Amino acid sequence: MKRGLFITLEGGEGAGKSTAMQVVGDWLSKRGHDVVVTREPGGTPAAERIRELLLDPETGSLHALSELLLMFAARNENLATLIRPALARGQAVISDRFTDASHAYQGGGRELGPEVVEALAELVHGDLQPDLTLLLDVPVALGLERIAARGGEPDRMEQNRPDFLERVRQAYLDRARREPDRFAVIDATQPIERVADEIRRVLEARL
Repeated sequence: MKRGLFITLEGGEGAGKSTAMQVVGDWLSKRGHDVVVTREPGGTPAAERIRELLLDPETGSLHALSELLLMFAARNENLATLIRPALARGQAVISDRFTDASHAYQGGGRELGPEVVEALAELVHGDLQPDLTLLLDVPVALGLERIAARGGEPDRMEQNRPDFLERVRQAYLDRARREPDRFAVIDATQPIERVADEIRRVLEARL
């Protein structure tokens, strides 16, 4: 059986990935794909427990490498339990974040650099990369405005300083420049319907 499609969505805080996930899922379903949706960190019961630890403001400060290792522990569980089996069955998997997020948040934001992230990625999924990555790009200030408008307490990642979030954004854009065949950068400052139209155009062109 042919391996299923693996599509990832990336972006900083307040980029609108949840809406984009729905657009991608609907597009694939209408074309006959059996769609599986997941998120990172998370996706399985064990990985969701790790997610709680990583995003809970009460966790407080973590050493940058500890944070990265927890991310990859959750990722390995998600891959072993959900992503790889679904792809082997020929299903299309859409993931809200994947290893590009580790490059952006821990490699860039926490300033660990790319080498340690690449080493863990090679260990955990060296044989598997996304077929397409949609990067929803939004300036940090606008992303923070959107988070504030949602109300409620920001999670541990959303509480990071703007300079951290700017490093995250630039790390994402740098990866998109390095891998233009895999990445498509979406201007997420646009109204929702225009963002959705742009995503559909990319899907039509790439898939």
